[in-house]
Amino acid sequence: MRLGKAARLGEEEASSAGSSGRATATVAADAASAVRAVGATGPATSHDAASHGSTRAGSSVSEAVPQSAAQSDPLQAESGSQDNAQPGIVHSDAAASGAARTARSGAARVTWFGHSALLVELDGKTLLLDPMLGRAPSPVPWVGGRRYSAGLPAEPEQLPPIDAVILSHDHYDHLDYGTIRKLRHKVKHYYVPLGVGAHLRRWGVAEARITELDWWQEADADGLRLACTPAQHFSGRSLTDRGRTLWCSWVIAGAEQRLFFSGDSGYGAHFREIGERYGPFDLTMMECGQYDPRWADIHMLPEQTVQAQLDVRGKAMIPVHWGAFTLALHSWTDPVERVLRAAAEHELAVATPRIGETVEAGAEAYPMTPWWIEAERADAQAGTRHERPERERRMRKLCPPAK
Repeated sequence: MRLGKAARLGEEEASSAGSSGRATATVAADAASAVRAVGATGPATSHDAASHGSTRAGSSVSEAVPQSAAQSDPLQAESGSQDNAQPGIVHSDAAASGAARTARSGAARVTWFGHSALLVELDGKTLLLDPMLGRAPSPVPWVGGRRYSAGLPAEPEQLPPIDAVILSHDHYDHLDYGTIRKLRHKVKHYYVPLGVGAHLRRWGVAEARITELDWWQEADADGLRLACTPAQHFSGRSLTDRGRTLWCSWVIAGAEQRLFFSGDSGYGAHFREIGERYGPFDLTMMECGQYDPRWADIHMLPEQTVQAQLDVRGKAMIPVHWGAFTLALHSWTDPVERVLRAAAEHELAVATPRIGETVEAGAEAYPMTPWWIEAERADAQAGTRHERPERERRMRKLCPPAK
């Protein structure tokens, strides 16, 4: 797989990119052109639950990319470039203890590291999902958004030995070069959708430690049953490699409990089929954040997240894909506030852990402290919050509303 120049710069941690100004201008200009050229059309998915053919690693799956996927590119490139509305989040003290805790058998335990990074402990195994533990979800950090918090939710070196890293797709906010490089000596195996293994191999991970799966394929991870399930999204790490690798959601089944991780996805019929095949789930980690009505094909709105939870037959949910970075125009607290309102209408259990806090599947009570309100108040008292209008003006100029 051949990646673009911007991707290589970011992934190889180039510190002497003398053409930073030209790279920034090129990314922004090309992304803006893509947005103006593509309307908010429906998904043109041939790689779906009903009709897709098996796509082997290295071949293109670009025909399966929803047409509105290009609208996400400007946000990967531009959002967060302004230091506006960036909350001063302080991680839970549980982050360090949770990361250092030895996995035990019994109830599944899930520690949220912000955005979609999760540490899962189930049946004595330790899994790491979409481990973006870096500071910026971008190949060129001076362009992409930076992490809200001053520190990282967990240092890769502090994590316990990892039985498996599970990846949903290859976007920068889910697959981070620096994290993978720091973790590679303590990870036993990697489970990824088709094509994503090429990134890992290029970064020094041995072929024998990588398992690539197509939708509806399963693997045994030392007694845990993993199923690569559909998602409605797209892939790519540069302006030239869109759709060359697969994207997915994941089912993680232990002896007594089952978990579901949505990855990134627009809402679709695949959630109901996943629920019919593998549900019910004791705990789900569902995408909720970095959305816009124009991008509904590839990112669910919070109300759709709740419907997806109903479809997969989840008993309790942790909303993820929020709380760490700004990759969309909505306020940083909008995802959790909207999903809580929608979930209340259906009497669904929702856990809202602080970043670094652990949730136990099947617990009598889940963490529900509105910590984001505390963060907002602390920022207001410290005078660290900034007005949004200038940033929104710049973002809308780059990503104009669909006609």
